[in-house]
Amino acid sequence: MRWSAGRYGTTEEARRPRDGHPVPGIEAAWTAGWPTARVRSVSDGPVSLAVIGDCGADDDQLAARLPAVRAGRWRELTRWPGSYLVIAREGATLAVIGDLAGQYPVYWRSHGHALWWATSALALAALDGAPVDPTALAAHLALAQPDVLGQRSLMRCVNRVPGGHLLLADPSGARTVPFEPAEYGSVELPVAAATVRAALREAVASRLDGRPVSADLAGLDSTTLACLAAQRGPVTAVTFADERLRDDDLPYAKRTTAVVPGLTHHPVPGTANTVYYDGLDDLSGLPVTDAPNAYAVTASIKRAVLDTVTAHHPAPGLHLTGSAGDAVLSAPSSYLADLLREGQRRRAWSHALGHARLRHTSAWSVLAWARPASRTGLTGAWRQTAAELRGPVREWVPQASRPVAWTPLLATADWMSPDVRHQLAAALNVAADQLDDAPARLAAWSDRQDLARLGADTTGWRQIAAEQYGIDLVAPYLDNEVIRACLAVPADQRGAPGRYKPLLTKAFTGAGVLPDFVLARTTKGGFNALAYAGLRENAPVLLDLLGPSSRLAAAGLVTKQPVARMLARAAAGQPTAQGALHLAVAAEFWLRQLETAPAWWEVNARVAAG
Repeated sequence: MRWSAGRYGTTEEARRPRDGHPVPGIEAAWTAGWPTARVRSVSDGPVSLAVIGDCGADDDQLAARLPAVRAGRWRELTRWPGSYLVIAREGATLAVIGDLAGQYPVYWRSHGHALWWATSALALAALDGAPVDPTALAAHLALAQPDVLGQRSLMRCVNRVPGGHLLLADPSGARTVPFEPAEYGSVELPVAAATVRAALREAVASRLDGRPVSADLAGLDSTTLACLAAQRGPVTAVTFADERLRDDDLPYAKRTTAVVPGLTHHPVPGTANTVYYDGLDDLSGLPVTDAPNAYAVTASIKRAVLDTVTAHHPAPGLHLTGSAGDAVLSAPSSYLADLLREGQRRRAWSHALGHARLRHTSAWSVLAWARPASRTGLTGAWRQTAAELRGPVREWVPQASRPVAWTPLLATADWMSPDVRHQLAAALNVAADQLDDAPARLAAWSDRQDLARLGADTTGWRQIAAEQYGIDLVAPYLDNEVIRACLAVPADQRGAPGRYKPLLTKAFTGAGVLPDFVLARTTKGGFNALAYAGLRENAPVLLDLLGPSSRLAAAGLVTKQPVARMLARAAAGQPTAQGALHLAVAAEFWLRQLETAPAWWEVNARVAAG
């Protein structure tokens, strides 16, 4: 795993990350697993600035931001193309700033009379063997919104820095400070389009450094990135083309490569093993990630894509993925709740008519689905969810059939023991009492949570690519500046019914990047067939993972009967709580991996067992 860590304060313990390297110019800060070229710093007397990861600034641009460090203008340090961690020090003040999507999360704790920070919660827990926090893991499973419990991480005694915040340490102590507004001002879509186009161009260009380039070529999001890269050099484009999917990704990919110079196309045929849940009987088959990772469930599909890339590349390079394009370029119809709350009834009715046509239902039904969330804010919603957790377990219905909610309660919540449900309810009430600077719009909150979840999962995928293939995975839609440019457009414009990704279409129409037929596309592939095939074919493995020896079951995070019923439904090909099952399986796999996790630290040049 690539990770970074540091210490603020003095301690007698000579501890550092195992195989770690000091960050130049920053006292008591290290990186582990990062190439030297991706760790850069500048200093001027007591002022130092370091960036770790994919940062598009050159050394002169970094040096030009040293006055911002002196003045504490932290947000200015997050405006370069790319995705990266920032460490800034001015005398006795230290700021550690992650990215908006959580690919570079920041955690902190006290240990040995000093403050320790890291991009890995597991590493900080290993300082003294702190265990998993079962209530935080319950929130991860039941709510799937990383910021719900604020500064509470998945590990006991380890604090997390919430999204849009930074860690600030000085002689008075350590605290988290916001550097990003809770929601952005409104920029009309036609005005924002040029900014989005420029941000994506820079996001791609800043990564191209002479190494071989490959890219997914599937939907509109990934095709845009592949075509942007092809304007600057050759790109090996790959399309996962399992015949069970029955989508039109492959025909569109072939048409695109026929007319876009620089793209060389290779389809990735599916096999019996390219299904969800394949290989989960082998804990050593995947690297240990810092949190449960959704890509553990789909690893065989991702490996098939990377196998094809390596077969056609002379050396490991970088691979562009369209991950998170959906999250920033469009918006779920839950924004209707915001329109109702703000009294925009005519606009809400117009949009409800459009969504009703897509769902083959009535506009009244669509508005009734959105109305409950329009009558409360985030604090009230959490208290309502806490009350629901204290009540009886619900009968399962598809999540899309439930009313819109600020923090939807997933089916996994109904698989937990009463004691765990009550503990999670208590934690939610505490979080509601402590909540400040909450967004007024549901769309603003859910956009940020979706991105935080996708960023954490993409980090796990990146780890597979780096450790098993030597490939750097790049997800430009998760870059700070791309997120800012896209989310400044109101959700009702990004997600307007009847228009497929209008923001991307407006940004690139006439720009000479994408063929017109790609911009006119209104279809999107899906993986449901491979999910159900994997559920059927790997039923024995899943029953073992979530059965009597389950670590989740031992903690009351799942109970036997509801999980067995859901797996039986899946094996029979009936509608299933797929998202809930993915979360539970990934968490169980992760808990078992932790039992044999590697050492994280060295003390006095000897490797500590953690």
